[in-house]
Amino acid sequence: MEFDVNFDNIQYLQEGNDRQRQAYSTLSNNKVLLRLKQFDPVLVGTVPINIDIENSDLDIICCFADKQEFQKSITDNFSNQRSFTIKEQPNLNTLAIVANFFLDEFEIEIFGQNIPTKQQFAYRHLIVEHNLLNKHGEKFRQQIIGLKQQGHKTEPAFALALGLTGDPYTELFKFETNKKSPNH
Repeated sequence: MEFDVNFDNIQYLQEGNDRQRQAYSTLSNNKVLLRLKQFDPVLVGTVPINIDIENSDLDIICCFADKQEFQKSITDNFSNQRSFTIKEQPNLNTLAIVANFFLDEFEIEIFGQNIPTKQQFAYRHLIVEHNLLNKHGEKFRQQIIGLKQQGHKTEPAFALALGLTGDPYTELFKFETNKKSPNH
């Protein structure tokens, strides 16, 4: 995958591996992002950056201004899907609404907060991880996948591979950069 991926639009998945193309079909055919459009949805997690494993879900983050409106929209649009659940989850200092269900062969998780999607931890981690994968190459990507297959969550897998100590979710932010240069 080339360096500059526009994660705002899932078109890039069409050029990806089989699982990425399946994710594109599932999300497009079921109009998932279209139904969430008013909440600025972004697909994050492992599938966009090609480090997913067999049971990885599709994580979609959203931003809502009105909690009840968001819950109603999610319920109206997806409650008929297999194994649908929706719950409130305190997340650090901010309440999150989390819905899970299955579409085709994917588990979908929709995660909403009253925080702009590009400021949410999941999006920021996606960008950091994407940049680290570009910087360290295929062997590093395979190492992350191997750690995930051993049961490690994504951020702890990156922390192990990079030799980081401390909270992996926080430590990864040390790699955040605002500059975009093709040689990174």
